[in-house]
Amino acid sequence: MSRHSAWSWSIPLLLTLQLGLLWIQGAQLHRQNQLLRALRSDVQDLADSLDNGPDQADPQDGRDTLPLHRPDSAQPRLQRVALRTFQADPDAASKEAEKELEASRESAKKAVKEAREDQSKLSFTDNARKAEEARKLQGATNAWQRWSLAALGVLCLAWIVRAWLRRR
Repeated sequence: MSRHSAWSWSIPLLLTLQLGLLWIQGAQLHRQNQLLRALRSDVQDLADSLDNGPDQADPQDGRDTLPLHRPDSAQPRLQRVALRTFQADPDAASKEAEKELEASRESAKKAVKEAREDQSKLSFTDNARKAEEARKLQGATNAWQRWSLAALGVLCLAWIVRAWLRRR
C-alpha cells in the first residue's frame, strides 16, 4: 500500500514541476521577444533617420534627437539622444569636413538600401525553398496515401473473394 501512495503523490508533483518550468520558459521567451522588438524598432528608426537626412529631423531645444531603446530593463524605455550637428565655417577645412559628412551619409543610405534589397532577395529565396520543401512533403504524403489505399482495396477485395469462395 505504501508503494501505491508513493506513486499517487509523485506524479502530481512532477506534473506541477513541469508546469512551473514551462511557465518560466514562457516568461523568458516573452522577454526575449520584447527585446527583439525593441531592437528591431531601434534599427528601423535608425534606418529611417538615415533615409530622411539631418534636415528633416525634429528639432527639440535646438538639437536633433533620435529615440533609443535600452535593452537592459524588462520594459524598454524610450529616451532621447542628442545628435551632433556640424555647423559650417567659412574656411576650407570645414567645407571639406562637410563634404566628408555628406559622403558618409550617402554611403550609409546606400548600405541601408542594399541591405533592404538583400533582405527581400533572401526572403524570396527562402519562400521558394519553403514552398519546394512543402511540395516534396506533400508528394511523399500523397505517395504514401496512394499505396496505403491500394493495399486497403486489395485487402477488402481478398476478403470479398474469400467470403464468396466459402459460400460456394
